[in-house]
Amino acid sequence: MEVVRSERDIDKLPLLQGQAVQRSRLQAWFIRICSSILIWTCLVQLVTVGELWHPRLFTGELGFRKMSVGGEESLPSSPPPPVPSRNYRSNGFLKVSCNGGLNQMRSEICDMVTIARLLNLTLVVPELDKASFWADPSNFEDIFDVRHFIDSLRDEVRIIKRLPKKFGARYGFKPLIMPPVSWSNEKYYLQQILPLFSQHKVIYFNKTDARLANNGIPLELQKLRCHVNFQALKFTPEIEALGNKLVHILQEKGPYLALHLRYEMDMLAFSGCTHGCTVEEAEELKRLRYAFPWWREKEIVSEERRSHGLCPLTPEETALILRALGFDKETQIYIASGEIYGSERRLTSLRAAFPRIVKKEMLLDPKDLLQFQNHSSQMAALDFMVSVASNIFIPTYDGNMARVVEGHRTLVSKKPSNWIA
Repeated sequence: MEVVRSERDIDKLPLLQGQAVQRSRLQAWFIRICSSILIWTCLVQLVTVGELWHPRLFTGELGFRKMSVGGEESLPSSPPPPVPSRNYRSNGFLKVSCNGGLNQMRSEICDMVTIARLLNLTLVVPELDKASFWADPSNFEDIFDVRHFIDSLRDEVRIIKRLPKKFGARYGFKPLIMPPVSWSNEKYYLQQILPLFSQHKVIYFNKTDARLANNGIPLELQKLRCHVNFQALKFTPEIEALGNKLVHILQEKGPYLALHLRYEMDMLAFSGCTHGCTVEEAEELKRLRYAFPWWREKEIVSEERRSHGLCPLTPEETALILRALGFDKETQIYIASGEIYGSERRLTSLRAAFPRIVKKEMLLDPKDLLQFQNHSSQMAALDFMVSVASNIFIPTYDGNMARVVEGHRTLVSKKPSNWIA
């Protein structure tokens, strides 16, 4: 049957055809959108299932292992999500200068973060001692990962890299410079230090040997100190990479003992212990003690100090004790310390008893250590890493290094440390 169209119908044909094409395009886009949503939904589900069966399958960490205490290997845990920053009204700014060696400064940083938290202060990234015996020019960011330090404590205290410009000397601002009274508890800081911020806004602690942990502080403050020490103070990637390399070299040669032989010039001068030294060496140590006015004791009787058990073991005594403990000539010993006072002459008996003695300078290419030369704290950080990962750690003096390493070994291994005093 023939259909006769009017001229009006014929005129509408292009319009109808255009609408049909537009509907076809909309249908095509609709199908594409639905397909994309379906594909992404399936992909998300696949990743979720993959994470349940193998959490590192999609993170690029499959097969990567890191060194741990005693030479055991373990997979690294995924970084935790960033915690929300603590919202509080700051009472002022706290600048600090930490004094001493690496592990003393580490303890002081823990104290200063805790004080800033207690008083609701904004803490400026700590300055490190550059005027001590070691004359180390290292800044905080040369030793510790400053970004990690700030981020990991953002739920406790606000930390900034530098003071706002309005508090700079260029604008005529002068902070209150003072040392806190050592061996003080939280009441001292709340009652005597906090009121000072209402007037000065910025206080600069130019000496931070506060010994806060020794004064019966509340458990929550002690927990914060531990959080700073064991989690917030992380070494820079460069130090961690070289430290892990040292550990790997040692572990390839078998189990090893880390010996913190604290028979170094600064310790002997500070403690006044001169047993086994020549007359000339004893005089040199005495002159060094007088050269540093903040070392309070000047006239020290070495024999009396030694009789009270306040001297580090000599290398000769260390050899006797290691043999008495049952270690033999096959024991691999890593000396975790700086230059031994008296140099190789004082190490003769120890090397004779234990010929497999090594130091970082013997294990690494000089080019590896070039960036760390004349930076004693960075060198100490390498020794710290090797000591934490060792099979056995033995300090010859009960100082800061011994305590901090013991704590880290216990934390990492989840069991009492292989530690001998």
